[in-house]
Amino acid sequence: MSRSLLFVGHTGERSGAEKVMLMLVDVALAQGRRVVVACPDGPLAEALPAGCVRVRLPRLGMWGQTGVGRIAGLAGLPVRWLVGARRLRRVLAAERPQVVCNSLFALPSLRLAVLGTSHRERARWLVHDTLSSRKQHIVARVGRGAVGEAVAVSRASAVPVRECGYPVVVAPHGVPIPPAPSRPASPQGSTPDGSTTRVGILASVTEWKGHRVLLEAVAEVPGVHLDVAGVPFPGDEAFLDELRRRADAPDLRGRVSFLGRVDPAEVFAVWDVMVSASTSPEAGPLVALEAMAYGVPVVGTDHGGTAEYLADGAGLLVPPGDAKALAEAMRRLMSDPGLRYELAVTARRRVEERHDIEVTLPAMVNALWATGVTL
Repeated sequence: MSRSLLFVGHTGERSGAEKVMLMLVDVALAQGRRVVVACPDGPLAEALPAGCVRVRLPRLGMWGQTGVGRIAGLAGLPVRWLVGARRLRRVLAAERPQVVCNSLFALPSLRLAVLGTSHRERARWLVHDTLSSRKQHIVARVGRGAVGEAVAVSRASAVPVRECGYPVVVAPHGVPIPPAPSRPASPQGSTPDGSTTRVGILASVTEWKGHRVLLEAVAEVPGVHLDVAGVPFPGDEAFLDELRRRADAPDLRGRVSFLGRVDPAEVFAVWDVMVSASTSPEAGPLVALEAMAYGVPVVGTDHGGTAEYLADGAGLLVPPGDAKALAEAMRRLMSDPGLRYELAVTARRRVEERHDIEVTLPAMVNALWATGVTL
């Protein structure tokens, strides 16, 4: 009988990292494995498929707190890690599972759990972060003893993890590829209605995703309508309110729509350009690959996995946090239908060659399901 698998996540929210974990859970269940998922309450727990066992964890990271709330959240983090460790320890002792850690901020709890049990097989860490802050590096080093190997989703995310002392393999993200772009680009002609360019951002509404920068860029470019798709993490509701107020200023009024949660295929069918504006580097934004697969030209910030995906003509890259450069990129795409067409074609080919989920998901499973390394 196949051994059980334990997936560990630090948050109960659902973003790209949790979307990947749910796909891996489905694969494990289809293989007939017993699957245990340890995560906090929230949309992720609600989305778990029937057939897997859920272990409730406290929140093991921060979540949009500011001011005094942030100080209190940081002060309580070690306590939450200890509580998480006790609950994980019970699972390790009872199940003797293979372990996949899906979150950087779950590593300390996992390390403490391993210290308190005879379970000596190290976990695999699926790296969804490009470590760019001192805090992230500290957490990664704290968790080092619990992990036998890290599986990074891009070359960019692998580099800082190696610097923290982890052995790393790269297993790139992939996405389903539709039979054909939903609205094929044309090397001639203007935008579909002849006047307005529909630009979209599809991301969790939180500060580091770059919404502020994007709004300032759109304010500089007449003829652009911006769709903001996505919902805030708990604690980030005030940030969404701030964006709405900015969108109601005279230079943007009537040119910004807040869509909330959307079906990506529906918005890709009407967007002329998608923007990934993150001010901190992303390991590998799934939404950029999804847009590329649908033939939507992408403008992204020149760092992390985004730069890797959009290199060599698969998109336009701009410096992080640079509203003027982002505005200029949108102007280029508005004025040059041939460029939009070339980007769409190159991007679609890039996804077909490197990020087809029919190829990448089995490769990721093989990397994560491999025989464990013992302590």
